[in-house]
Amino acid sequence: MIVRSYAGLLATLGCLVLLAFIASLAVGPSGVGLGELGNALRDGGGTGPVSLILWELRLPRALLGGLIGASLALAGACLQGYLRNPLAEPGIIGISSASALGAVIAIYTGLALRYPIALPLLAITGSVIAVLALQTLARAGNALTLILAGVAISSLCGALTSLALSMSPNPFASLEIVFWLLGSITDRSMTQVWLVTPFVIGGWVLLAMTARPLDALSLGTETAASLGVNMSRLRLLVTLGAACCVGAATAVSGVIGFVGLVVPHLLRPLVGYQPSRLLPASALGGAALLLGADVLVRLIATQNELKLGVVTALVGVPFFFYLVFRSRPAYGT
Repeated sequence: MIVRSYAGLLATLGCLVLLAFIASLAVGPSGVGLGELGNALRDGGGTGPVSLILWELRLPRALLGGLIGASLALAGACLQGYLRNPLAEPGIIGISSASALGAVIAIYTGLALRYPIALPLLAITGSVIAVLALQTLARAGNALTLILAGVAISSLCGALTSLALSMSPNPFASLEIVFWLLGSITDRSMTQVWLVTPFVIGGWVLLAMTARPLDALSLGTETAASLGVNMSRLRLLVTLGAACCVGAATAVSGVIGFVGLVVPHLLRPLVGYQPSRLLPASALGGAALLLGADVLVRLIATQNELKLGVVTALVGVPFFFYLVFRSRPAYGT
């Protein structure tokens, strides 16, 4: 019965991802219909306006929405299982800010322009450093310790990012960085899709390898060790996997928060609170959520398109407050 319901959940989430992906292809200011887009897709490529809209604008945006949403939610679910803390999320605990700082350094120094691979590499490096620092600062603490450590990392990375912005000799470049930090997948190209996909898939593989160890870890560290879980190896897999996913996502989209917090919490009761089942469900749920949010920002009538990171924050912050309020008794333990 559990297997059937779990398979049904994955099938439902997969259908939501497919529908959101199609909606992402169909919605836009140009008014091009699905039929025209389907013809352009079957033709493969071309120089016509519909082909250009599909291959240069909407398809890269839809692909990145699915990849980034899945990566953020998967990383959030894995971090929550490893740290055994329901408030762990790449944005809240400082990983996204550190990744953004690495990307800003690449943009500020001009490395991203000369060597495009430098942008995701520095973003991933920032993520790795943030995860290692977080584990060092909050190793023996509770939920409050983890949040405070994350706030410290985010504040430091935010201050260094502001320093880079204030020292930038080009005000137009500074403005571009500010808009990039708000989080968006508008005007992205297939080049950026191909650039980050290897890092994203590599991160997925590393995090997928933590599924069974996380099940054992949910019983406690000593129990997991007695069952043969190599804690050092698990730490390495979580650190590198989350860093690759979040770093690559941040490199092309800027900071998009709270996806890794909201999605695992909504799906955890539906998978029987089992970490190994939560990981694939969270990936599908994150892809559906971010694709849906990206469609929403295009449907809202504003002079300038809303930034995707702003929309996810408006949804995620009240949810985070709810979790903090519900977890207050645990802070004294």
